[in-house]
Amino acid sequence: MQRVDRWVGRMLLLGTLLAVAPFAWMLADVLVLGLPRVDWSFLTSAPSQAGRAGGIAPILVSTMAIVLVAWFSVVPMGLGAALALVNWHHTNNRIWRWSSRGVEQSLDLLAATPSVVFGLFGNALFCLYLGMGFSILSGGLTLACMVLPLFVRTAQIGLRAAAEQLRAPAAATGLSRSTFYLRLVVPAASPAILAALALSTGRALAETAALIFTSGFVDRMPTTLFDSGRTLSVHIYDLAMNVPGGDVSARATAVVLVGALLLINGLARLVLRMFVRFIDADPLPA
Repeated sequence: MQRVDRWVGRMLLLGTLLAVAPFAWMLADVLVLGLPRVDWSFLTSAPSQAGRAGGIAPILVSTMAIVLVAWFSVVPMGLGAALALVNWHHTNNRIWRWSSRGVEQSLDLLAATPSVVFGLFGNALFCLYLGMGFSILSGGLTLACMVLPLFVRTAQIGLRAAAEQLRAPAAATGLSRSTFYLRLVVPAASPAILAALALSTGRALAETAALIFTSGFVDRMPTTLFDSGRTLSVHIYDLAMNVPGGDVSARATAVVLVGALLLINGLARLVLRMFVRFIDADPLPA
């Protein structure tokens, strides 16, 4: 029996190494060739020679602006939609329950839709029909449409689990529905909400296809939300595919992108711990 356990342990270790090896190889390649290029000047100067020289300051500003537009669009709509789906799931009306299932299936389908489809949709709606053109606003709203299904479904799982646990105590104390959801369920489900935000941000930062059709390729410093701007991922794609000799700058930009993702995940963990402490200290706020 011990022999079988040892073989099972070795197989699990081998499987783990095989899963981690490609990521480690990719990360080592990016760090070895790109990290020496990353310094303060690279982060604060504008690109030159089509990106072969200079830095990525306008790229960072455009990326942050696009992500903030997506955040401010996704969080209120996504949280409201997730709460509505949780509420419909527990209603006695069959039509509402069937409608919630249909909405959930539609969200799952949208979450699996290729990003290039969202790019074409965003180009047709925001750039052409609404007259925003290739702009940061068009790119941010397109990203919001793309990550909204992922945010809603992830937040919904946490909200539903919290509602199941707190429904009986809330009914015993006679809390109203609004108080129950806003003062109990949302704080209790904050880990899932933050996880949804972190996952959505990660997908938004790594997106390329949807932004090529909406925010554009311009690498100048944006002054308004209606200016065109490229993100880190689009900059990496352009340097690697269209600029001869841009591989080193592409890898350096990839280092910054990975660092940004790690920073966002770290901040999400920090905020999550603060929420958990708050919930543990006051599980049933008045």
